[in-house]
Amino acid sequence: MLKQLWNKSGLVACFLLCSFTNGRQLNTPVQLPVLPKDYPITPVAFSHVHLADHFWKPRIDKMFTVTIPHELDELRGTGRDKNFQLAALALETKKDTGHFCTSYPFDDTDLYKVIQGISYLLQIQPDNGLRASMDSLIALIAAAQEPDGYLYTARTIDPYHTHKWSGLQRWVNVEKLSHELYCSGHLFQAAAANYESTGNKALLNVAIKNANLLFRTFGWGKLEKYPGHPEVALGLVSLYRVTGEKKYLDLAKFFLDVRGPGGNTYEQAQEKVIDQRTAVGHAVRAGYLYSAMADVSALTNDEAYLNADNYIWKDIVSSQIYVTGGIGSTSNGEAFGDPYQLPNMTAYNETCASIANVYFNERMFLSHGDGAYYDVLERTLYNALLSGISLKGDKFFYANPLESSGQYGRSAWFGCSCCPTNLARFLPTIGGYIYATQGSKLYVNLYAANDASIQLKTPDKLSGVGKDRRSGRYTVHIAQKTDYPRSGKILIKVDVEENEPFTLKLRIPGWAVNKPIPGDLYAFSRNLPDNFLIRLNGKLIHPVVEDGYVNIQRTWKQGDSVELNLPMEVRVLTAKDKVKDDLNKIALQRGPLVYCLEGPDNYRGKILNLVVDPHQKFTTSFQPDLLDGITVIRGNARSAQRLPDSSIKYTPESITAIPYYTWANRGRNDMTVWIPTTASASKPLPVSTTANISRVKSSRPPSL
Repeated sequence: MLKQLWNKSGLVACFLLCSFTNGRQLNTPVQLPVLPKDYPITPVAFSHVHLADHFWKPRIDKMFTVTIPHELDELRGTGRDKNFQLAALALETKKDTGHFCTSYPFDDTDLYKVIQGISYLLQIQPDNGLRASMDSLIALIAAAQEPDGYLYTARTIDPYHTHKWSGLQRWVNVEKLSHELYCSGHLFQAAAANYESTGNKALLNVAIKNANLLFRTFGWGKLEKYPGHPEVALGLVSLYRVTGEKKYLDLAKFFLDVRGPGGNTYEQAQEKVIDQRTAVGHAVRAGYLYSAMADVSALTNDEAYLNADNYIWKDIVSSQIYVTGGIGSTSNGEAFGDPYQLPNMTAYNETCASIANVYFNERMFLSHGDGAYYDVLERTLYNALLSGISLKGDKFFYANPLESSGQYGRSAWFGCSCCPTNLARFLPTIGGYIYATQGSKLYVNLYAANDASIQLKTPDKLSGVGKDRRSGRYTVHIAQKTDYPRSGKILIKVDVEENEPFTLKLRIPGWAVNKPIPGDLYAFSRNLPDNFLIRLNGKLIHPVVEDGYVNIQRTWKQGDSVELNLPMEVRVLTAKDKVKDDLNKIALQRGPLVYCLEGPDNYRGKILNLVVDPHQKFTTSFQPDLLDGITVIRGNARSAQRLPDSSIKYTPESITAIPYYTWANRGRNDMTVWIPTTASASKPLPVSTTANISRVKSSRPPSL
């Protein structure tokens, strides 16, 4: 058996594929149990939304051809898969079989997240090669699980010489850095995605066995410990959704309730979660915790969790979030800093934290239905999150700073590679953030060319009327045609089999109505008229914006269309004075995209010494051959240089700004999001001396 497992392209993968091809189709999701309680608003699954845009679809295509194959190679090359092989061999031989191959005891999760990403991709398009690789990994995982359900290769390989974070016995460091429960959480999410995608229970059975061990071990009157990393609560909710087993939801709730008080702010355990009011500690853990609180609130109708989330969300958007949507300002603990502590060059903004921020804001929207949450989500998605992956799809950022003097570069992998594998499971699901439903209301939250089939509920007063309304549901076909975010013109076509009454709720982004972000942390330097336009079947209409949406309520007919035009002017942003690092500086934004200056596009590659007039008129042009095709912003600046007498010399220069997400795709360069408007806020070039203009020469060949 183990020799087969060792052969990654051999009999195990063949057996699994042959066994499953007689089952259901890869891209036909299973029917999940109906839960007694849930969010009032339901997202439309990404598998029902078929992207056809120039922006997101190419990135998902690269997940098939570049990102996932690259990450599978890294799993093998770094020994992450071998950890499972060694654990399986230890269980079979009952002997120590070697040493844990990688740096961190939670590296098991990288396999789980890649499996989750492949599972999602298979719902978009079958791929036999990725399916075979995934099934081989699942077989390795199943073989490495201990008989009682425990699954943590860092201990199983050599239980007497464990990683220092793990502790010598199970669970002793579970509140700190063992991450045993963190591993379980990612296992549960991968298993749920895999089962929903393929209908096969191989990984789901592993997850259930592990979850049942946790249920026997933890709880009131059992082991009353909280997980240092709260990922397990999200995983248990995922498992509850696919199995309907309430004990998994109960255990998720326990892991929330047992947290605090008196613990460390790093783990968000300083207070009971329902008493927390500000965002503190490790930013990724925080985002996952707040997301789990929203889930448990929705699934149990316990509003105490959501009440705490409301306070925490307001704290983040009022004092803790970057203009790019990134969170977690300090590398010290990968954590939130003090209010308004938002440095640029040392900004941490972990890619995983941006993903967690998207999760949190989507759940807040599903709870409240307010477009403000999608204003934050969209800002994070197009900027801080997307910066985390290269245009080619095979290099990544762990931290996403807003300023660089050339010290930052992308990497193919990391010792702790949570961010690349997190992107692998997130990006395939982009389509699932576009639409949502609530009864006979259809929310359009994001704009991208796509077509979707969406089920709505017949209004109560019409329920049961007509032969096609006996089920109380009907299908609406929606098609978006747009070049967003390059263009603000969106055409939405509606097709219904019969005339159907429902409310189309179009989100009007905050940036289109002079509100870059909820709260007053950032503002546009001047307000523009609300010049978005809406036409219904070619006729201009003037609906009122309510909670971030315009509501078009009517009986829809086949062929109806709505055209939305959003203003795409260049906007100048300023930060609140309390953000000391951004005083006397501006940022540029067009549509949802935040821009930056980067060395290759500007004179001499130097941009940190530039000073701009914030009142000038900036221009734009589309550059199809630059960075996969982008719209650039152009303007004028003055280059500041210090003279020998300490005075400042200014030289006029033209400047070019590019979307922030595209930076560092041409190597290590100077970069800044916040551009000085005064010399005191800039970094003038040093005095020219013999030292800084000299060049090294040698009589010996460089190769020697």
